[in-house]
Amino acid sequence: MIRKCSAADCGDIYDMMCDMEQRTLDREMFGRIYLSQLDGSGTLCLVHEESGEVDAFINLRFEMQMHHCERICEIMEFVVKDGHRGSGLGAEMFGAACAAARENGCAQIEVACNQLRKDTHRFYLREGMKNFHFKFTMRLQGPETDENMIGR
Repeated sequence: MIRKCSAADCGDIYDMMCDMEQRTLDREMFGRIYLSQLDGSGTLCLVHEESGEVDAFINLRFEMQMHHCERICEIMEFVVKDGHRGSGLGAEMFGAACAAARENGCAQIEVACNQLRKDTHRFYLREGMKNFHFKFTMRLQGPETDENMIGR
């Protein structure tokens, strides 16, 4: 069952995000950000729950963008719990995200994805997305590195 996230889901989502990022995130900061996302008018957080277990999470942001002159949906975070990947759950969640984007008046859905996540790239292409953009980043605080690595 896909449903809106609740405050009670924070721990499960935190664990999935740490697994996806291959590092331990600041739990307190994560919790504050998570709760603020639940209250945001421009965001929608969804989970998939089966038999009381949260096994997938997607966080969407909706906004008008000047360079599109349209409302756009961006997938900010999307993770399927290890052991549930390859089951069709990701496609189900992505379909729910597209439906929510349409319901919120969005003309397009977008996602940025680390270049190292090759399986994820194949997933998005399989779902019909196109890779038309590059995303550039620059660290403004803390150590900078030229190496792209997950778990940094």
